[in-house]
Amino acid sequence: MALYMLYESASGYGLFLANGLDEIGQNTEAVRSSVSDLNRFGKVVQLTAFLPFESSLDALNQCNSVSEGLMTDELRSFLELNLPKVKEGKKPKFSLGVSEPKLGSHIFEVTKIPCQSNEFVLELLRGARLHFETFIKDLKPGDLEKAQLGLGHSYSRAKVKFNVNRVDNMVIQAIFLLDTLDKDVNSFSMRVREWYSWHFPELVKIVNDNYLYAKLAKFIEDKAKLSEENIPELTDLLGDEDKAKEVVEAAKASMGQDLSPIDLINVQQFAQRVMDLSEYRKKLYEYLVTKMNDIAPNLASLIGEVVGARLISHAGSLTNLAKCPSSTLQILGAEKALFRALKTRGNTPKYGLIFHSSFIGRASARNKGRMARYLANKCSIASRIDCFADSSSSIFGEKLREQVEERLDFYDKGVAPRKNIDVMKAAIGSAESKDVEMETEEEAATVKKSKKKKSKNEAMVEDEANGDATEEEGKSEKKKKKEKRKLEQDVEKSTNGEQDGTAKKKKKNKKIRDEEEEEGAQAQQSVEGKKKKKKKSKNDDQE
Repeated sequence: MALYMLYESASGYGLFLANGLDEIGQNTEAVRSSVSDLNRFGKVVQLTAFLPFESSLDALNQCNSVSEGLMTDELRSFLELNLPKVKEGKKPKFSLGVSEPKLGSHIFEVTKIPCQSNEFVLELLRGARLHFETFIKDLKPGDLEKAQLGLGHSYSRAKVKFNVNRVDNMVIQAIFLLDTLDKDVNSFSMRVREWYSWHFPELVKIVNDNYLYAKLAKFIEDKAKLSEENIPELTDLLGDEDKAKEVVEAAKASMGQDLSPIDLINVQQFAQRVMDLSEYRKKLYEYLVTKMNDIAPNLASLIGEVVGARLISHAGSLTNLAKCPSSTLQILGAEKALFRALKTRGNTPKYGLIFHSSFIGRASARNKGRMARYLANKCSIASRIDCFADSSSSIFGEKLREQVEERLDFYDKGVAPRKNIDVMKAAIGSAESKDVEMETEEEAATVKKSKKKKSKNEAMVEDEANGDATEEEGKSEKKKKKEKRKLEQDVEKSTNGEQDGTAKKKKKNKKIRDEEEEEGAQAQQSVEGKKKKKKKSKNDDQE
């Protein structure tokens, strides 16, 4: 029986044919020794077909499907094209060796190609991976390493991809930091009290709050400078005028010792640090509340943000908490007591971290265990809804909280609670109505946006029309002005032309007159000359 092997590389699918298996005898040790030697391995294993990936995205999709044990359409067509065809009703005379048993079972279910995955096939595939560059001649040195590196990075990024708004790791870090801050603020506040009590010991009995004590220690500085003029400022800090007067009176009759200015400066600086830490603790708590409402809104509304965050951090993640049964969630945080009880065969603990919930504190001593079991059940339901629901809402958590309240009333007063089916039906109905409202709001928002766009477009069209009208009016006014100017110029030209014509006519008339006068003068001269000649001729004849 021929053995084909499917090798999934970073650059594509490779199909190998193993020959001469009778010589090796399917001995794993023999194959392992022949893998390192290319000459021996090349005689046994030959490349029959190779399907390169089209792009890095295609390689990532193929890698994801192989890791999940699924056969893609490209892989199916590649196998059906290159493997020998099997006639109907006959057994195939070959088998396909794969590295993933899940992939082999899926290939057999879809294509009826017999697949196997054992140590012998894995050793042959190891040799194919070792000498893959020599089988494919078109690959340049370094191309396969680049493809492996790029595919490894993209595969890791795809696996690490998550919803940024639902990162439970941030909640885990925040609750750890919140617990450490509580310890640090308490220890530092005690140090401030002890340090400043050497100077003003009576202030400890008047002010019990650590944050207010640090504020007053920074404000008062030297108790000798404290007077009745500072009562309004102390009232603003304490919020009580009687306490402010009490502080001033205690400062006047204080038994504390005086401190040097350098010591007072150090006390002030340390008090400021304590104040900053306590303010940062408040901001961190607000951040934790917002993150819990984003990540696990139902669990937060049921049991509280801090206790829910502690449960998530102790389980490791929200998915781990959702996988826990309610019996495990009930004693989560009391593992030492549980194993000690199992070892000594004593009573097992009834509650762990959920003991910090207000419900167990409100229950009577007889009903604390029952309440813890019931609350763990509801917390398990809420965590699973938060983890696997598509849309996040706190409706189910609120309904579950109502159920816990009803169970408390049942234990105390005997009032029968509602059934779980009825409560869940009501929660589902309210959730659907909320989704419908959200959809209607989104549609209304889109309609408003479209209306705004239409109004903007209409306004633009009107502005353009008005602009065109104003431009036309401006052009018409300009044309009118130009026509007026032309008319005026024509009138001026005409008047100038008439004046020029009259002047020319006068000049012509003058010239004509002058010429006529000259001709008349010449005619008179000629007549006179003729008369003179006649007279001369007469005189000559007489002589």
